[in-house]
Amino acid sequence: MTDLRAPTLEDIDAARARIEPLALRTPLVRFEDRGGPLEILLKLENLQPIGSFKVRGALNRMLSLQKAALADGVYTASAGNMAQGVAYAARELGVAATVVVPEGAPAAKLDAVARLGGAVKRVPYDEWWETMRAHGHAAVRGTFIHPFADRDVMAGNGTIGRELLEDAHDLDAVLVPWGGGGLACGIAAAVRAIHPGARIYACEVEGAAPLHAALAARRPVSIENRRTFVDGIGGPGVFPEMWPMARELIAGSLTVTTSDVAEAVRLLAARARCVAEGAGATALAAARVHADALAPDARRVACIVSGGNIDQSVIAAILSGQTPD
Repeated sequence: MTDLRAPTLEDIDAARARIEPLALRTPLVRFEDRGGPLEILLKLENLQPIGSFKVRGALNRMLSLQKAALADGVYTASAGNMAQGVAYAARELGVAATVVVPEGAPAAKLDAVARLGGAVKRVPYDEWWETMRAHGHAAVRGTFIHPFADRDVMAGNGTIGRELLEDAHDLDAVLVPWGGGGLACGIAAAVRAIHPGARIYACEVEGAAPLHAALAARRPVSIENRRTFVDGIGGPGVFPEMWPMARELIAGSLTVTTSDVAEAVRLLAARARCVAEGAGATALAAARVHADALAPDARRVACIVSGGNIDQSVIAAILSGQTPD
């Protein structure tokens, strides 16, 4: 198992200096939800150049590497957003990029990888998952950029926490979609260092909630991972190297249904004029579903809208009132 530690505030500040020319400082805007017990703010990472926060971690990891490590190119394992992040960073640095994707990965995300010049290697889901677990794939050349279990990647993600507290220094809680944990733990590392009183909650979808299961069992456990239109989060289990950080930094897991997420996608479009993918809407869904439980200790919360890369057919169905399978 890889020895992995959370980034320090110094790591995060160094990441900020590296990625600033290429990654946006995204806005923090108020979500209009009058009558609710929470003041909800939205951190719009869907506005990044690739439509996702993943550009931050990908850039920081690759800019931290020596030139020799980039000579044979880079690759990652991703259902779409980290694939775009690595392809974007590789294009900016003038190196080759390959992405290992699971069969059935969203077309919108794969089309974006191709536009950015990345090569795509499709593999069965279990082989894709094993590539992340093993931190590499024997059949692919180059330096592997892990989508979440990497300190430089988490430091890049942690720049979001820095920005949050500069724009809203009195936050009570931050709600973050939980995929592999790199986003939640990166943000938590920054927030814990600057404003220890704020709590970080992971947001997951029922039927694909590995952290919720791990917290209940007090250890990582395997779950049956139900795949839905919320394709950017979930998985068969929490990676062992991520568990110590999650246990220390994350206050709890808030689970919602796919119907809750679909409703959040609609509300983001109608009230915030914001296009979000399923994972990107999960934090808002959790804030609304769990508002009463959060309210005694948290009145002002930030929700991370982690990405907006959603297939046109999926968002069309959601905006028409459906919850896609």
